Amino acid sequence: IIDENENILPPGEEGDIAISLKPKRPFSLFSQYIDDPQRTNATIRGSFYLTGDRGVKDEDGYFWFVGRSDDVILTSGYRIGPFEVENALIEHPAVAESAVVSSPDPIRGEIVKAFVVLLPAYKSHDPQKLIRELQEHVKKVTAPYKYPRK
Repeated sequence: IIDENENILPPGEEGDIAISLKPKRPFSLFSQYIDDPQRTNATIRGSFYLTGDRGVKDEDGYFWFVGRSDDVILTSGYRIGPFEVENALIEHPAVAESAVVSSPDPIRGEIVKAFVVLLPAYKSHDPQKLIRELQEHVKKVTAPYKYPRK
């Protein structure tokens, strides 16, 4: 997991999932996009191949997929992967399915917008109370700025 300057990040910090090209490029790694050197060059950052994914390494050395680099919601300067917010929502006992997208916002640029399918037992609950509960849940299991505002 690396940052924009090729620094390997410490556990718990989100960054780009990358494969080291040194001391030798992995045999199974593709060599280029055919007839598209610009796209090929975009996959290289110094001595690393960028997979196009974002991730985190935990304290035990396990890698966790956060989302695609090109599937990011930029809100008030923060990068939010929809996949992470969807997973947080699905962890809530009321949610059967979730989908997260960006929504234009005049102040933040974009905001997180969530669509959820509730489990039958929760369909009669107060919608506004449940929305606040889901927002608080996402804040608790991810980060305070990642919660769906719509």
